Amino acid sequence: MAYPFGNGCKRHLGYLPDDFPLYNDLTVWDYLDYFARLYLLKNPRRRQRLSEVLELVQLTNKRNSLISTLSRGMKQRLSLARTIIHEPILLLLDEPVSGLDPIARQQFREIIKVLQEAGMTILISSHVLSDLAELCTSVGIMELGYLVESCDLTNLYQRLSRQQIVISTLGDLETLKAQLIEHPLIEEWEIVPQTNSMRVYFTGDCAQSAKLLRSLINANIPITEFHCAQEDLETIFLKLGHKQAS
Repeated sequence: MAYPFGNGCKRHLGYLPDDFPLYNDLTVWDYLDYFARLYLLKNPRRRQRLSEVLELVQLTNKRNSLISTLSRGMKQRLSLARTIIHEPILLLLDEPVSGLDPIARQQFREIIKVLQEAGMTILISSHVLSDLAELCTSVGIMELGYLVESCDLTNLYQRLSRQQIVISTLGDLETLKAQLIEHPLIEEWEIVPQTNSMRVYFTGDCAQSAKLLRSLINANIPITEFHCAQEDLETIFLKLGHKQAS
């Protein structure tokens, strides 16, 4: 009788759903060994592969522990280890860091980066856009069932992310505002609540932003912060969603 995962396209795919079931009465090693056998891995390669994935997901010291004793972050990393035990070429991840604490999220992201560097193609479905911005090279944005954008992440930022500059002063905020709101390359501005700062949306390049800073200093405004940044992926998503709804 053939094992279900040994042949066909399943041999080249790894899929980690949002809530992958684990067998709590098995040890970490036995759990991975069970799935390695389903993928027809033979010893000594099977033992070698189990050791490799346990080291990758930082669970080597838990190899003989029952799954029921693992933390949520450890269980998620174990699920990923099971997903890549057969060395797939395409990895599908559905909300891979959902419900994890900040340390566990960072550990999981670092593992994903290692897999990327090894040449694995990874498709991630997630609503945690900050994680996607850090991990992904390309994005597809869906809203109400429609694919509203699909492109290289760098290209998306260039087309749809406006440059923001946060400017803080020790002096009078009205004086700073008077210098900024008439500037030809500032299209919008707002006062940052609870601070002595303004956020402006600037259409110029780096040289022009440096010129803006120099003009503020020449006007004797005591600048304490001049920070340039782009609108993040979440802002772009909301912008595209409003456009689709209209």
